[in-house]
Amino acid sequence: MSFPSDLEIARGAKILPLEEIADNAGIPRQYLEPYGEGTAKIKLDAIEAMGDRPKARYVVVSAITPTPLGEGKTTTTVGLGQGFSHIGRKATIAIRQPSMGPTFGIKGGAAGGGYSQVVPMELFNLHLTGDMHAVTAAHNMCSAMLDAHLFHGNELDLDLHNITWRRVLDINERALRNIVVGLGGRLDGIPRETGFDITAASEVMAALALCTSLQDLRVRMGRIVVGYSKAGTPITAEELQVAGAMTVILREAIKPNLMQTLEGTPALVHCGPFGNIATGNSSIVADQIGIHTGDFLLTEAGFGADMGAERFFNIKCRASGIAPDAAVLVATVRGLKAHSGNHKIVAGKPLPEALLVENPDEVHQGGDNLRKQLENMQIHGVSPVVAINVFPGDHDVDIRAIHEIADEYGARAAVTTHFADGGSGASVLAEAVAEAADEPSDFKVLYPDEMSLRDKIRTVADKVYGADGVEFSPAAEKQIDTYEANGFGQLPVCIAKTHLSLSSNPALKGAPTGWTLPVREVRASVGAGFVYPICGDMRTMPGLGKTPGAAGIDIDENGEIVGLS
Repeated sequence: MSFPSDLEIARGAKILPLEEIADNAGIPRQYLEPYGEGTAKIKLDAIEAMGDRPKARYVVVSAITPTPLGEGKTTTTVGLGQGFSHIGRKATIAIRQPSMGPTFGIKGGAAGGGYSQVVPMELFNLHLTGDMHAVTAAHNMCSAMLDAHLFHGNELDLDLHNITWRRVLDINERALRNIVVGLGGRLDGIPRETGFDITAASEVMAALALCTSLQDLRVRMGRIVVGYSKAGTPITAEELQVAGAMTVILREAIKPNLMQTLEGTPALVHCGPFGNIATGNSSIVADQIGIHTGDFLLTEAGFGADMGAERFFNIKCRASGIAPDAAVLVATVRGLKAHSGNHKIVAGKPLPEALLVENPDEVHQGGDNLRKQLENMQIHGVSPVVAINVFPGDHDVDIRAIHEIADEYGARAAVTTHFADGGSGASVLAEAVAEAADEPSDFKVLYPDEMSLRDKIRTVADKVYGADGVEFSPAAEKQIDTYEANGFGQLPVCIAKTHLSLSSNPALKGAPTGWTLPVREVRASVGAGFVYPICGDMRTMPGLGKTPGAAGIDIDENGEIVGLS
């Protein structure tokens, strides 16, 4: 019999009342705001009300550098959360809300998979409680006020050629990347070039994920830089008199969403900042609640450990003040073989036969990526645990090779079969994570606030990516000088590069050496609280493929959604 689809498994789940989920997590019922049967908002007053309770062990889940095969990071986060209940411990998971762009594009949903999912799956992947749309509205309110300001005389003397604020939509649409607004007659606005990004790439989204309170969010909205005057002075949303309205639009969206896994593990689903140009992590306010809900709080960081986990350590933890106790690094036999560079793997096409035969030497060869990502955990003073996400047909000798790599770094490793077996398949991993989290933690950020922006970039490039150096373009040099002159030099850096390699070249697999990180431009997300150097061609508005996921999604004769993955 074939394995059921994710949607079939999710539909067959017995969903518990959310009040019962909240009770088990110790979240007082008076702070719940139900949104139908599948989710509830949690009022931020719960943060203070739960503040005196013991703190859970804080664990970040990351992975080796992604491959087209998928390593199963979200599924592992969910499965591990369920696994703790099988060893008599309580866990809560905190994950991002997916963008509907990838859901209807090539990636599909992000609720986990198999018997390790967050449910209801349809609600999770489609709209949820409208937070994405609130971010879209707040962002575009700022855009509208900006263009109205230009139309009514431009008292702030904004330079039309140096306006950095664009518009956003929660959709994949390449035709909107570059547009011209203000066309038509004199009453239709000031003509200028601009464009759209996907909502997940909005600075408003990043600020929402990194704020610690509604008041902090208001301050961050005011700090957003929308462009520069002709004299080179940054112009903010506060000066446009729109920051207050933006915060009002986000007043409900700041509240984390409570959901559950297939086995009733509490799941806090909140925010979805882009993993390439932003933090790729769920919200701080969700963690402020989740840290007081049991024995373990598990949070996922997007892409590989050089991306989401590095930003988790150096941006999110810096802003939240919550230090992690352990880290999980998800790896697969197939993924490590892919990092050997010996196979051509194309998403949607059959796997090369040579990839599926036992070959521990190839696992060790591609294991250089795992080795570097283990180093990236350890340089932050965090104990890593390798989660060996096993697929049917994986060979014992190949799995043993991953254990050997972990042993080289004094790291624990555990096989996990949570996709097929749910929480019981992750119980051994849960034991290993519990042991690692009980060890004394020596967490530290990679660089101090006062370090120059150039040296912060060099530090991440050297210590995390393994680059030989950094090459700044003349434009980047000028932008860094401008930011430091305007007082932005104390901000952490969020390096925008490909997620498909430790390097800036997506074709380089494993752990490349002998390369230089090219910084072609540098942008500032002052409201969110970081500076992001751009290294390579970053698409902030994805496009749809020839046969996108949307083509297979429909409603059946019973009104049920079909084709959602």
